[in-house]
Amino acid sequence: MVYEQIVQGGLTTKANPGKATILALGKVFPHQLVMQEFLVDGYFKNTNCDDLELKQKLTRLCKTTTVKTRYVVMSDEILKKYPELAIEGLPTVKQRLDICNDAVTRMAIDASRACIKKWGRPVSDITHLVYVSSSEARLPGGDLYLAGGLGLSPETQRVMLYFAGCSGGVAGLRVAKDIAENNPGSRVLLATSETTIIGFKPPSADRPYDLVGVALFGDGAGAMIVGTDPLPVTESPLFELHTAIQNFLPNTEKIIDGRLTEEGISFKLSRELPQIIEDNIEGFCHKLIGNAGLTDKDYNKMFWAVHPGGPAILNRMEKRFDLLPDKLNASRRALKDYGNASSNTIAYVLEYMIEDCRKMKEGSENCDWGLILAFGPGITFEGILARNLAM
Repeated sequence: MVYEQIVQGGLTTKANPGKATILALGKVFPHQLVMQEFLVDGYFKNTNCDDLELKQKLTRLCKTTTVKTRYVVMSDEILKKYPELAIEGLPTVKQRLDICNDAVTRMAIDASRACIKKWGRPVSDITHLVYVSSSEARLPGGDLYLAGGLGLSPETQRVMLYFAGCSGGVAGLRVAKDIAENNPGSRVLLATSETTIIGFKPPSADRPYDLVGVALFGDGAGAMIVGTDPLPVTESPLFELHTAIQNFLPNTEKIIDGRLTEEGISFKLSRELPQIIEDNIEGFCHKLIGNAGLTDKDYNKMFWAVHPGGPAILNRMEKRFDLLPDKLNASRRALKDYGNASSNTIAYVLEYMIEDCRKMKEGSENCDWGLILAFGPGITFEGILARNLAM
């Protein structure tokens, strides 16, 4: 299929035939809005904890995260129904999964519907489903419940990615790209959905690292439609996914460590994580940009859609690549407004990226090529070299 090519800044603004594109984005959040300035008092009240030292530590952490607002599934109603969630040492994995399995499905359905509405084509045109979550565990998986809730055809081909953590959104996008490019005419729905209830615990001096999660993580869902050869008039491609790669760093399995226990998921994040990412990210990005004939000198001519694992990671990225202050603006805004929402966050970053690029003049070289990046357990690097089509 051949389309008219409009050249801007040396690149076409139309998708190249056969290359996967993001055709629509959607998101949704639970109803409970948490203001960071009120989080500490509310958390210690809900968990009946009066440890002043832990409270002061969480207060300091909340200030350093740069998060201002978040949305969460947890509510007074849930704690009233399941008071054991706030008590140390009780086996509550069944209760947590009952809550989480239902919550992530509802959010995934709503985010997908929002995305499909923006896409503008009927749900019956979806041929494949990629579902990502680190907040549920069941058989059959959430992909089946999502497909049923949306009314997808029983012939829809499904893929599910569980417990990929913060890199899950970009991993899912990589898988969706491969599916779309190897199945001409297909339309892939990528949905991500997460809630922190799976790991909600009372504060404990024995688990000081838990407070980082309390200060940083949020809930929600995201969705994207991915496909090749966008239909003229009907579809409006946002990003072309040129090249996708994944690398893991040997002997770093314990840096991001998560275990499903009788008390829910327990996470440990090593303080070494930002430094390890900084030490290894340059070579990873160099591999990606070489696919488009770009060099290290082009980093400040590109857009950067980076999963905001935390401010320390973003600060080190900015330093390592000597990026201009506004290059990570979309990532910092997503972190400020939604916290680290795990696999969902990259959808929020991309929405802000589109908004930022559209504010610039058409043809600006700062919006043509860019990188979509995330880091997760492994340590695993996920990266996609992309081209902005939304100008």
